[in-house]
Amino acid sequence: MSWKMEAKTNGDFATNACRYETREEAENAGHELMSRWFACTETRATETPEDPVNYRFNKEAWRNERIEAAGA
Repeated sequence: MSWKMEAKTNGDFATNACRYETREEAENAGHELMSRWFACTETRATETPEDPVNYRFNKEAWRNERIEAAGA
């Protein structure tokens, strides 16, 4: 299981390929996105049971960091 951040700009929510281990990371990614996207009106964190974790949110650097897959 993982968490994704979804952003609302004009109508529906949209997402990207970033998947986080915790809800807090996904929420922080949403807050970071809203700090630089003027068209973003709302964000939310949603569970994704089928997607593996591939990012973490570094609170100190206030940015996403890609997690390399095992064996890559």
